[in-house]
Amino acid sequence: MAPSMEKSHAREVREMFGRISPRYDLMNFLITGGQDVVWRNFLVRAAGVGKGSVVLDIGAGTGVVAKAAAKKAKLVVAADFTPEMVAAGAKKRPQALWAAADAMALPFSDASFDAVLSAYLLRNVSDPAAAAAEMVRVARPGGRVACLETTPPPPGPLAPFIRFHLDRVIPLLGQVVAGDREAYEYLPRTTQAFLKPQALARLFTEAGLANVRFRTFAFSTQVVAWGVKPG
Repeated sequence: MAPSMEKSHAREVREMFGRISPRYDLMNFLITGGQDVVWRNFLVRAAGVGKGSVVLDIGAGTGVVAKAAAKKAKLVVAADFTPEMVAAGAKKRPQALWAAADAMALPFSDASFDAVLSAYLLRNVSDPAAAAAEMVRVARPGGRVACLETTPPPPGPLAPFIRFHLDRVIPLLGQVVAGDREAYEYLPRTTQAFLKPQALARLFTEAGLANVRFRTFAFSTQVVAWGVKPG
C-alpha cells in the first residue's frame, strides 16, 4: 500500500473507532454474547503474563485486556492510536498506564516488555506483518508476543449461520446500539478478508518468534496466536 493510501486508511480507521468508542464495550459484549472476555483472558495467559511482568497492550481500545493483565502483572502499558479510546480507557481502566501510539511505529525501545499483546489490532492495520514485527521488536528476549483476532469462518454446515451473524446481525446491532451501521459493516468485511489461523501463526514466525502456536474459539471464528522471542 502506498504511503498516501496508508495514511488515508489509518485516518479512516482512527475516525471510525473514535465514533464508536462510547459503545465499544457494550457492542463487543452483544456481538460475542459476552465470550470476548473469555478469549481476552486466554490471551493474557497465552502471553505468559505473571507477577513481575512488564506488559504492553497495543491497540488497547478501552483497556479490557489491560485490566485483565494488570491483575497479574507488575506494570501494564495500554496504547492505542485513537484519542477517544485512550481517553475512555484511562477513565475506565486506570490500572494501566495509557499512551497514544501507532502500532506500525511503536514509540518504545527495543526489548522493553516481558509480554506484548493485542486484541483485534492486526486486522485493522494496513500492514499486519509490519505491526507484528514491531510487537516482536519491543519484546524482551524470552518474552512472549500474543494476539487475539477474528478469522474468516471455515466452510461447513455452520458457515451460513456465521455469515448471517456477520453480515446481517452485527451491522443491525451497530445501527441500533452504536448508531453507526457503517462501522459494523467494516468489522465483518475485514474479518472475512483477514488471515486464517495457520497464516496468522506463520506471520508471527516470519516476524521472528519461535514455538508459535494458536488456538481457535467460537467455531474457528476467533483465534489466539502466540510465540516466544528467541534469546
